[in-house]
Amino acid sequence: MESEYREEDFLQLAGLQHFTFCRRQWALIHIEQQWEENVLTVKGSLFHERVHDGYSREKRKNVITSRGMPVHSRALGISGTCDVVEFVRAEEGIFLPRQEGRYILYPVEYKRGKAKITDEDRMQLTAQVFCLEEMFLTEIPQACLFYGETRRREYVEITDALRDECRKLLEEMHQLYARGYTPRVKKTKKCEACSLREICLPKLESGKNVAQYISGHLECG
Repeated sequence: MESEYREEDFLQLAGLQHFTFCRRQWALIHIEQQWEENVLTVKGSLFHERVHDGYSREKRKNVITSRGMPVHSRALGISGTCDVVEFVRAEEGIFLPRQEGRYILYPVEYKRGKAKITDEDRMQLTAQVFCLEEMFLTEIPQACLFYGETRRREYVEITDALRDECRKLLEEMHQLYARGYTPRVKKTKKCEACSLREICLPKLESGKNVAQYISGHLECG
């Protein structure tokens, strides 16, 4: 992706987690604008509300903590919000407006449950790193996931492999979004935990999207 995206073509950064989990789930939410709450999604929303309520910033000793910071990347065509970004004073860091000394950036993404074997949370965190690096003209080698169930931080090295995979997924997201294409059902064990199970219609095998499927069954002969 050599050229920059226009702002009207930005995709939601948080959608990368949906996309990594299931491309069809992402398309149902972000292309077809369909959503269904369940206990897990409600708990997740409440957990994030406790982390931040709008944008705020506080400073304690050598750490500035920013909550609910809006971020974007024109190079990748995404925008969203970081739960927490910690600016830690360090000699190898960058200068910040109206602040003494230099600071390194450390994004912290909050998740309701516990650490996952799969990469959807790490992909979302890597996308946040890309945004912050572009906005602050810096490099961020490490970031963090905080899980509410275990109350522990998971430190994530932002490796070249994570960066390459993140770019690849975002490019695919833009291609599908531009086509308005919802991938077909590929039923897996993940379907049982999906909040969109009743909307997705895993038994639907045709190439129609959900809106077309429902419309066809409501037409009068």
